[in-house]
Amino acid sequence: MPVSLIPTFLVYCYVGAVTPGPANLCSLATALRYGRGPALRQWRGLFTGFTIVSMASVLITYFLGTVLNQYVGLLSWVGAAYLLWMAWHTLRASSGPEGQAPEAPGFLSGLLVNLTNVKVMIFCLMALASYVLPYSRSFGALLAVGVFLPFTGPVANLLWLFAGAALQKLFTNHRKAVDVGCAAALALCAVSLVLPH
Repeated sequence: MPVSLIPTFLVYCYVGAVTPGPANLCSLATALRYGRGPALRQWRGLFTGFTIVSMASVLITYFLGTVLNQYVGLLSWVGAAYLLWMAWHTLRASSGPEGQAPEAPGFLSGLLVNLTNVKVMIFCLMALASYVLPYSRSFGALLAVGVFLPFTGPVANLLWLFAGAALQKLFTNHRKAVDVGCAAALALCAVSLVLPH
């Protein structure tokens, strides 16, 4: 990647990382409902899942290159369906009896969120395909960017997590409204994935 593209690449990483998506919303919702400790356990899984997806993206991009572009549309629809499922699950959890909170999510739930997170898959694949492949087919260049990417999204997950932990007491009495808001945000993410830009 030419040095002149690094600022644009960093903006891409920032916007992709900080905008609402499944992992950010899970971090926020877990911190709001269970506090910082359980949310940090889940975050370790989110980080691990993001790293696995990033490294898999390096391998896929290296071996398939620009052939992947034809599958981005399909991945968007799969991701939208997944986000709608998460929104429904969030609403369903909200309709349960008050005071009977399910067990706090942990490492495995965080891992599964990012292993199935199409936003992360598209984010990693597009970063590699747009910022590395046009300039280099080197595995080393792809790997360098792939190693950097897990320090973008998961860091933003921490921002959402700490915001949720800070706001936990404020939102304790408004659980249903928070769950509805999180579900609506997930549904909006789903729609934005498949609408033409």
